Amino acid sequence: MRIGVVFPQTEIGPDVGAVRAYAQGVEELGFRHLMAYDHVVGADPAVHQGWQGVYDVESTFHEPMVLFGYLAALTSLELVTAIIILPQRQTALVAKQAAEIDLLSDGRFRLGVGLGWNQVEYEALGQDFTTRGRRIEEQVELMRRLWTEPSVTFDGVYDRVTGAGLAPLPVQRPIPVWFGAQSPAAYRRTGRLADGWFPQMSPGPKLDEAKAVIEEAAVQAGRDPSALGMEGRASWTGSAEELSDLARRWRESGATHLSINTMKAGLGSVDEHLAALEIASETLGLRKG
Repeated sequence: MRIGVVFPQTEIGPDVGAVRAYAQGVEELGFRHLMAYDHVVGADPAVHQGWQGVYDVESTFHEPMVLFGYLAALTSLELVTAIIILPQRQTALVAKQAAEIDLLSDGRFRLGVGLGWNQVEYEALGQDFTTRGRRIEEQVELMRRLWTEPSVTFDGVYDRVTGAGLAPLPVQRPIPVWFGAQSPAAYRRTGRLADGWFPQMSPGPKLDEAKAVIEEAAVQAGRDPSALGMEGRASWTGSAEELSDLARRWRESGATHLSINTMKAGLGSVDEHLAALEIASETLGLRKG
């Protein structure tokens, strides 16, 4: 099980030195990958009365694709979006950005995608919130063709490409596409299309049920369910014992990857995040010799 970290988007802030120190620090601690969440714009609660979203206009978010272009030169970490809200973005542009990150990182990139929940963001980016489930399936098909074929002609419901292609192509052909999933429809989509997935629950009966749906959909699509990756998440609580137990449970559940999340743990600086991750690294035996 490969163990990485969740980049603390809302707590790092705009200091580029802090971004660099964090990424290089987690690599020194032996973590294998860095995962970043995605939000382009935040809603203003003063305008959107009764706003109940997790993030708002004051929540800081570095744009993952640009962030990873920067970090690709500073670390040897695998870079993971978890998740890019794909249907609110232009398909060919995401494919191009992903190909560039894959090149700059020498194939150390995994593209996590999902549908999102923020209608305000969809409106700001000029996309239809109601068709996002249908659109993402077409987008994944088109991106994989753009990553593997020098010239593509594609006539879809939402995207059209006529005799065009990306140059240069990425190192990974195609780039691995992982799905965020938390509904039966999303589980079935994952089984049919994804290279891996990010569960939105902890190990237990609900995870087992979701895995069963995914595996059945994979089999029906003529795919090998055992080839799909699964990345769990463990939120830092300050207890090394709790972290060790949760990591064990993820491993027993078949997770191929695990990310340690220190966001919302009451840590006030990069140094505090890294201090917590140092304990996590020692607990999980990650420190490089």
